[in-house]
Amino acid sequence: MLLGLTDVFRSKGYEGASLNDLAEATGLKKASLYHRFPDGKQAMAVAVMDHIEKWVEENIVKSLLDVDKTPQERLKNGLSNIKTFYDAGNKDCIFRALSMQTGLTLFAEQIKGGMDAWISTFSEIGLALGQSQQNAHNSALQALVEIQGSLIVSRGMNDITVFDNTLKNIEKRYLSD
Repeated sequence: MLLGLTDVFRSKGYEGASLNDLAEATGLKKASLYHRFPDGKQAMAVAVMDHIEKWVEENIVKSLLDVDKTPQERLKNGLSNIKTFYDAGNKDCIFRALSMQTGLTLFAEQIKGGMDAWISTFSEIGLALGQSQQNAHNSALQALVEIQGSLIVSRGMNDITVFDNTLKNIEKRYLSD
């Protein structure tokens, strides 16, 4: 059910996601959705954000911070999981989708928290690879901007190689420092 809700919010944003879209994506009737989410669409979006946060924590953050692996292995695993998360560039970013109009007001804390977590995690990789604190932070911020931007460009140009090449360039940049 959450995967269906996620797909709708990713593709249509908060404002664009109608209850009909959400019901259809989950295979439930509107009444069943309201039964599971009495606070309506906002509660559905919060559940989606929580689900995504847990997935990112388990699959991206933990792989990037796994001290049992070399920093190089951690980076490669983390980028591979990012590729999986965005279906190789075929899926929109939930940050972008929920940061328009009303969504930004409703979910600003979660969006900022998610972005801060990505920056912190990528900063740790930079530090583990010998970057200074400032360079690690700058590299992490740049990686976030590149990942999010490449998703938009990939979708707009209907060319997922943009996303794939961005992940490869991030890896090269981190490993060449």
